[in-house]
Amino acid sequence: MMWHQVRSYLVYFLTGGIFTTLIVALEENGARLLSGFATLMPIFTLVAYIFIGETRGGVSVGQHAWFVLVGTIISWVPYMMIIAYLAPRIGPKWAIGAGLAGFFILAGIYLEIVYHFRLFGEV
Repeated sequence: MMWHQVRSYLVYFLTGGIFTTLIVALEENGARLLSGFATLMPIFTLVAYIFIGETRGGVSVGQHAWFVLVGTIISWVPYMMIIAYLAPRIGPKWAIGAGLAGFFILAGIYLEIVYHFRLFGEV
């Protein structure tokens, strides 16, 4: 049983790594349109939901999807807006840092509310 779980985690890790490498490779080789398209695709939720669906079923995937959708609006959208606004002004590294700070603050508040009120089932 333990080997099966380790093997599953290895597959999850490699699957995510392959997609990340593909996105970076496309961008570095001038295929910006393909890189952008791949970046817009919900790769990590796609992969995660396939595996979560196999182990926990459709109800868990549905609850998690609602959790992520609301969390994206609350924390990821402001993160991207901060980076888009600040990158030309202070440079990408500082903008990403500021975006991450905003993301973690908003995500932390969101998670506290979700767990306090037991929203979205067993997330």
